[in-house]
Amino acid sequence: MNPKTGTRYACGVVVLSAGLPDEENFWTEIDAAARTGRYAQALLFFSQDQFPADIIRNRMAHHADGLAYAACSTAGEIGGSTEGTGQCLAVLFPKDQFSISTVRIDGIRSIGFDRIVAQVKDARQVFDADAANHTTEAEQGDSFAICLIDGLSVVEEMITAALHWALDDIPLLGGSAGDSMHFNKTSLILNGDISDDCAIVLFCRTAVPFRIFKTDNFVPTERKLVVTRSDPEQRIIYEFNAAEAAGEYARAVGIDPGSLSPMSFASHPLVVRVGGEYYCRSVQKVNPDGSLSFFCAIDDGIVLTVAEPTGMTRSTNEAFEGVANEIGPVDFVLGFDCVLRRIDAQNRQATQRIQKIYEKYNVVGFNTYGEQYLSMHLNQTFTGIAFAQQAAIAGEKV
Repeated sequence: MNPKTGTRYACGVVVLSAGLPDEENFWTEIDAAARTGRYAQALLFFSQDQFPADIIRNRMAHHADGLAYAACSTAGEIGGSTEGTGQCLAVLFPKDQFSISTVRIDGIRSIGFDRIVAQVKDARQVFDADAANHTTEAEQGDSFAICLIDGLSVVEEMITAALHWALDDIPLLGGSAGDSMHFNKTSLILNGDISDDCAIVLFCRTAVPFRIFKTDNFVPTERKLVVTRSDPEQRIIYEFNAAEAAGEYARAVGIDPGSLSPMSFASHPLVVRVGGEYYCRSVQKVNPDGSLSFFCAIDDGIVLTVAEPTGMTRSTNEAFEGVANEIGPVDFVLGFDCVLRRIDAQNRQATQRIQKIYEKYNVVGFNTYGEQYLSMHLNQTFTGIAFAQQAAIAGEKV
């Protein structure tokens, strides 16, 4: 492997990355890895501005025919050997350590809760039956599920709840696909079939010790906004406190309405209290009529509280240290990080500090339009799965 494009970790997972100058090396390494027949599944995260979905599909068909893969477009990529966003990342899971199967749920805007549950339960039965017929170490391990969802579908809450119900005791995490903050159309690919309006679920079993975790860094203030007019199906709020939404939000956070931007929303998130805990309901954008579009579910009568992010570096480091204390040295982390956390880190000049934490724990993943964790669809949160270093084989550059 080319040292500029790839890293192999102790569990045998290989991560490849490329920006446009390294693109040929990247596909050469994908080709070489696929030819070994060692890998059960690949996950690809890509900037569709630089790597359109049809290019990904055509390149995979040419260089990795026969390698199962799931892919999604992002709002930014995390990890790899290329600096910044605008990359394509590939995470290759070895057959001797991971048993993986996939199912794609199409038409998620209209399919309904019960049909999703039935489809995922059927897929899980096949996954469990396959494991029962094998005796490899991977098939006798513990299970988790990863979901990749169209981040513009506006139904992630329903999808996540249905998946959680169908998966029962299998923990779920994942991320909503993005499109580099254009808010136009995302792309998801399963084995060469490109779509949006869908969710891809990966059933995974491994003997490698792992932990699923999340972290956020916002604290509620005393400032309240009551939703008095909204369109829940489109996640649009027209009025807070019987006044124009954008203007009322701007007043509550002390910003001129004309200067509202993604940085404003990242620095002044809105949260809702559910069962004694606060969950973020992040603003996506201001619309021309002064309404606000959201990344998460909203409805009339909901009381939203203005929150202030605090101590992102500290809270992120504590979360990763806590996982390492549980499972020992961390091999790598598959992570789903809200794009608004990245923007807030940039706004507070904390990007390098967060990046150092991610580099220390070998985080690979993408910036999302929303995060999934167990039964919840979240915003302004990092969700991840940390894998332990099993043996004395430290993460090796290859």
